[in-house]
Amino acid sequence: MSTVPPAARDRPAEIVAGFLAALAMVGGAIAVVERPVPVGLASIFIAFLAAAMADRNQRLAAAGVAFATLGFLGGMIVSVITTRPLW
Repeated sequence: MSTVPPAARDRPAEIVAGFLAALAMVGGAIAVVERPVPVGLASIFIAFLAAAMADRNQRLAAAGVAFATLGFLGGMIVSVITTRPLW
């Protein structure tokens, strides 16, 4: 048979953690061009949630945290330089 053994399958929480990490990366990119405080902080929170849920996808979750944080920081810098509203 072509079934995957139960130990090799990802748990549902790991799949959700991967999607949350990807969502945090997208939020970090949006925070650079939009209002960085609500979008950036929400994406950082989502990235930390993904990092807490991740077991095998720890590198993806860490990349989500880093990208969301850098997006928040970059958005704050861009908003201050161009005198756009922060929130």
